[in-house]
Amino acid sequence: MRLLVTGGLGFIGSNFIRHMLAADRKVSIVNLDLLTYAGNPANLSDVVGDYGGRYRWVKGDIADPRVVRRCMAGADAVVHFAAETHVDRSILDASAFIRSNVVGTQILLDAALRHKVGRFVHVSTDEVYGSVASGWSREDDRLEPNSPYAASKAASDLLVRSYVVTHGLPVVITRASNNFGPYQYPEKALPLMITNWLDGKDFPLYGNGGNVRDWLFVVDHARALELVLRRGQIGEIYNIGGTHSCTNRELVEQVRALMGINARLVRRVPDRPGHDRRYALDCFKLKKLGFKHAYGFVEALQSTVGWYRGHEAWWRPLKKGGGYQKYYSRQYAARLQGRTAG
Repeated sequence: MRLLVTGGLGFIGSNFIRHMLAADRKVSIVNLDLLTYAGNPANLSDVVGDYGGRYRWVKGDIADPRVVRRCMAGADAVVHFAAETHVDRSILDASAFIRSNVVGTQILLDAALRHKVGRFVHVSTDEVYGSVASGWSREDDRLEPNSPYAASKAASDLLVRSYVVTHGLPVVITRASNNFGPYQYPEKALPLMITNWLDGKDFPLYGNGGNVRDWLFVVDHARALELVLRRGQIGEIYNIGGTHSCTNRELVEQVRALMGINARLVRRVPDRPGHDRRYALDCFKLKKLGFKHAYGFVEALQSTVGWYRGHEAWWRPLKKGGGYQKYYSRQYAARLQGRTAG
């Protein structure tokens, strides 16, 4: 199978590529990635050596029709990860989210239609459902995105759906809960927490820490995506949830206990605008396909902390970079001044 993967130098995409190349020797992958701030060739440096004959990176923009058409030619299937993903960044400036997540998706769909691609998997997020006070979000629930990021993903989901209805393009949509694991850009909650604490720095906890998230180990996400790619029903949406639901405050305490960190390194900061209180996914359809998680939360969390401990050469250059420093200073530094421990 010849796969076109978009955004494969990012966190989830790179883990998926590594999984697919190891799981199936008949798979070859073209990775279309522009190498924006969250993309990193080091995420797949081992893949280039181990699977060089079946893997190729093309530096290009999914919003560039010429590049997309070239990469799409000959592909049996597409797995579309490429997106701007950080809620806080979307609040600061939504324009890049519209361009990548909506316009870029439209260009990919048009190219897939033109080249008669056999399967198009669109990777989305549970944030399109909005906050869920009780119960679980099901795939046919109303979309109520509350951040510019979530709104851009909801728009792309609807665009993808329209192509199967209007054009008969063989698409499948997935919506996953919060991912964690190796190679996650260190502005996200868990890697930020771990790497800040490895340096003896504060971790900024939004509001009272009562927001609830469901945590999915990225390797299990990759396994679920392979299953949907091979066996998912055309036109369907599949929720991909994790194994552990907890408040952000409880997550902080779990990681703090695991790392032996003093409570003074947890700092309350003002909540961000439009912060969804709770996400929860009903994953009956995915389980009906036969999916089972391979990793428990505690095991996966221990593995993740261990990975960041052992890969300082990967994350330290990212945190020293100008883009990260500018964002972190704008988003957190002023809020952390003078705040009391959580």
